[in-house]
Amino acid sequence: MTGDIAGTEQCQLKDPMDLFHSGEVVKICAPMVRYSKLSFRTLVRRYGCDLCYTPMIVAADFVRSAKARDSEFTTNKGDHPLIVQFAAKEAQVLCDAARIVCPFADGIDLNCGCPQRWAMAEGYGACLINKPELVQDMVRHVRNQIDNPKFSVSIKIRIHEDLKRTVDLCQKAEATGVSWITVHGRSVEERHQPVHYDAIKIIKQSLSIPIVANGDIKTLKDAANVHHLTGADGIMVARGLLANPAMFAGYEETPLKCIRDWVDIALEHGTPFTCFHHHLMYMMERITSKQEKKVFNVLSSTSAVLDYLNDHYGV
Repeated sequence: MTGDIAGTEQCQLKDPMDLFHSGEVVKICAPMVRYSKLSFRTLVRRYGCDLCYTPMIVAADFVRSAKARDSEFTTNKGDHPLIVQFAAKEAQVLCDAARIVCPFADGIDLNCGCPQRWAMAEGYGACLINKPELVQDMVRHVRNQIDNPKFSVSIKIRIHEDLKRTVDLCQKAEATGVSWITVHGRSVEERHQPVHYDAIKIIKQSLSIPIVANGDIKTLKDAANVHHLTGADGIMVARGLLANPAMFAGYEETPLKCIRDWVDIALEHGTPFTCFHHHLMYMMERITSKQEKKVFNVLSSTSAVLDYLNDHYGV
């Protein structure tokens, strides 16, 4: 948490709720393990993204270990508004983590949607949708212990097979002072099945706080369609932004300028090669042939990648 974060203390933190009161649909970069880090957040903010999330961080490790804090959380003055997403199952641990990031971020989000086995086995992620009182307790604790009234506390959930249970969970969270709720419109068991946008619409109609829709949004047209279908106040995108970080600016596929920007940002930030390369593989998926992918995807050094981009695209 050193280095880039040092300059953040003087930074003007923002109130994320202002975005939801702007009258515009809020365009959001999802928490993505390994991917929604500072360098990528810097890129998507250049192309119309309003709000960014960090990758999910296990709150207990973050509180306990300075090493975890340094490796998991980096930010800078331009990286706002920023939401830090935590996996937690104990109210005080979540509060302690929130207190650490409070001077540097604009809010925290409690992950109640991760369906991975390891997370659920630990009591994190999507198993929390079946523990509404625990979610309430965690939200209430953070609300009571963080002095800054503009610091947002949100949750990200999946839906139940019985939607009444999801509405009940959301209403309980709303009553405890949650700022907004992001709904991934699938159940824990569902992976690639169609997203239940009708469920998100029902949740939106049942609450007064902002609702963010998430799931299978690949283009700006998709985002407008999902807003129309659900009435959601915000649209959160994960894989769609990996494939095209300029999506929110209206580009159908990644423009070369965006690839050039990524190279500049990644080199400036000292982004590790694997991360740098993987992002390029995602970005160039739609604009490269099978043969080109065979060559590009096995390059093993930054200089080889830079040479390839220069030779083939003039980047």
